[in-house]
Amino acid sequence: MNNDPELNGKYLGSITQDFVVVSDTLKEASYQIRKRKFSDHPIFPISKFELPIGQLLVAKQDLATNWNYNASYLDEFTQREIIGEEKVEDFKANYKDPDEFCCLFVVDDEFTNFVFIPYPED
Repeated sequence: MNNDPELNGKYLGSITQDFVVVSDTLKEASYQIRKRKFSDHPIFPISKFELPIGQLLVAKQDLATNWNYNASYLDEFTQREIIGEEKVEDFKANYKDPDEFCCLFVVDDEFTNFVFIPYPED
């Protein structure tokens, strides 16, 4: 559930480069998900291809990013059994403050994991 030590520079650079462009959109989506009581645990699945998880928020061609960004939350991840019922409490315990960190679920050929990335300071 924590940042994966195997997250190499290839992913980190690509994600960070995109994050500067999409962070305001993701932060606002996180706020709306929590404000509207959908979930206290927003999750943003990202991938270079179309994902069947969540709703598309930012398509890579729209903002010339490397990744597509979807919006989802913990309940969908448990319903789809991506996070097993027995792991929900572990996930919540490791989930970082959503006002300060974005929870990305990175899906790529060589890497699939949760990554918490801090929002840029205003």
